[in-house]
Amino acid sequence: MTTTNETPCLLSSRDERGVCTLTLNRPSAFNALSEELLSALQQAFAQMAEDGSVRVVVLQAAGKAFCAGHDLKQMRAAPSLEYYQKLFHQCSDMMMALQHLPVPVIAKVQGMATAAGCQLVAMCDMAAASRDARFAVSGVNFGLFCATPSVALSRNIGRKAAFEMLVTGEFIDADAAMARGLVNSVTAPEQLDAAVEQWVQAILSKPRIALALGKSLFYRQLEKGIAAAYTDAAQTMACNMMDETALEGVQAFIEKRRPDWRG
Repeated sequence: MTTTNETPCLLSSRDERGVCTLTLNRPSAFNALSEELLSALQQAFAQMAEDGSVRVVVLQAAGKAFCAGHDLKQMRAAPSLEYYQKLFHQCSDMMMALQHLPVPVIAKVQGMATAAGCQLVAMCDMAAASRDARFAVSGVNFGLFCATPSVALSRNIGRKAAFEMLVTGEFIDADAAMARGLVNSVTAPEQLDAAVEQWVQAILSKPRIALALGKSLFYRQLEKGIAAAYTDAAQTMACNMMDETALEGVQAFIEKRRPDWRG
């Protein structure tokens, strides 16, 4: 694996398979989302969106915490409505850029994920958690309701479970996070890398175009009524079927052979 981009707050690497790994790199600050880290993430996502050779993104963190949310010291340094509006719009734009990536994004959570850090996990397409990971939307403990994290949280878990987390600010453990649908799997810390790699290999075995069309449709249809969702899905599937990879895949199934997607 070769390092392609490195900043004080975000490390980026990529292997020969097109697997990109982003590492939040503010361990002494529990990887809090400073303005600089938000910008670095948004820039990384923008570059990946334009790179057709990227196949999957793994989002992880250095140190004991995954992400403690926004950098509260930085937020408190110069309070003004204009500043806070700009900050939370910047964060929301970064979160949406993650969702708009045409490749799957996997969160690898090894420690606590709170507030916007919990939101970041919720915005990823899949998430694997170490058994010692913990999750909370704890802004309410400081008088700040986690409004923007609530958008992602309520689209991952049931309404009552999400509201409970938002109004109590209490932590849930990794098993509870999986039971509620916030993460896909929970493993021992030493097995976390292997769990993510299993997903990576499964994703790499599928055509990129099918996953790109599917991811885009998946999130669009969630925001639509059922009739509009079916209309969109039918059109997406028809367009997908006309792609050479799908035609080859179906022909291979008919002929009882492995598809040849080398081209």
